[in-house]
Amino acid sequence: MNIILACASGMSTSLVAKKMEQAAKERGIDCKIWAVSQDRVEEEMKEADVILIGPQMRFLKSKLEVKANELGVAIDVIKPLDYGRCDGNAILSAAIALLEK
Repeated sequence: MNIILACASGMSTSLVAKKMEQAAKERGIDCKIWAVSQDRVEEEMKEADVILIGPQMRFLKSKLEVKANELGVAIDVIKPLDYGRCDGNAILSAAIALLEK
């Protein structure tokens, strides 16, 4: 599973990505998780199974959703509470749930 985390500059989501990688390792889930800035999401989208957007950038969802749907990439906004707590396990679970839809 390949997961992109998108935010304004990719910096705040970098910490979330590390927490998610740690949770995936603990759960025995093989995945690649990386953070990108909003201006790189479209070019990296083709490599992803899931795109999760930082809550402060929720407006990006409608902009990216059409292309994501064309590519078969699941997309959603990270819950603010999970994001604020850097809850890698909860955010990883949300990504998995998106794929199972």
